[in-house]
Amino acid sequence: MRKPIVAGNWKMNKTVADALKLVDGIKQQLKDESKVDVVLCPPFTALAAVGEAIKGTKIDLGAQNMHAEKSGAFTGEVAADMIRELGCHYVILGHSERRQYFKESDEIVNKKAKAALAAGLIPIVCVGELLADREGGKTEAVVGTQVRGSLAGLSANDMLKTVIAYEPVWAIGTGKTASPAQAQEVHAFIRKVLKEMFDETVAQSVRIQYGGSVKASNAKELFGQPDIDGGLIGGAALEAQSFIDIVRGAL
Repeated sequence: MRKPIVAGNWKMNKTVADALKLVDGIKQQLKDESKVDVVLCPPFTALAAVGEAIKGTKIDLGAQNMHAEKSGAFTGEVAADMIRELGCHYVILGHSERRQYFKESDEIVNKKAKAALAAGLIPIVCVGELLADREGGKTEAVVGTQVRGSLAGLSANDMLKTVIAYEPVWAIGTGKTASPAQAQEVHAFIRKVLKEMFDETVAQSVRIQYGGSVKASNAKELFGQPDIDGGLIGGAALEAQSFIDIVRGAL
């Protein structure tokens, strides 16, 4: 039985003071939650403060990105060991915004995933198609290519320490959501690809989150699908009660 995982991706939002207010609200109801893995992914600037604030709770800390190299002349970048030192256990990699705005390829995401695993982090590897891909019947071709490229060279053991997030790009921040049936179909397809790449055990063990305009009103139905193991939540994670209600939808 796969344990649901709900992660809040705060993106480029929240000063440290704002972050601590949000964490305080979330902690009140989720600090002892044991049936769902709850992960908060604030901006780099708030990682230390949020990490300190969730000490002693069951809530985990994640970063939104990292560089593939351990150190070097990469101005503005942050390495896996640096975020691990701040108490991060998770890191989001290959989010569609990173792929779109920062031109991250599957190869770059793959290097980052390997570096994250080597540092003892759990990568949340994001995949998802554009609206044109969906309308052109290319969803499986695009998502399959991203899964294979982003996870190339990982071992079965690596995969058991990896989370995948399926986020249809057309549903992120748009208010449009893949129907539970549409989302389930792609999640099942991703498991099929994992079986081809690794084996049935890996395919059935890896947790696959859904992301894309998830809210309290649709979380339970989405998370109730057989191959959906929680969510990677954007806008709805920026308000405490909204995020709490979504986590409850995974119970």
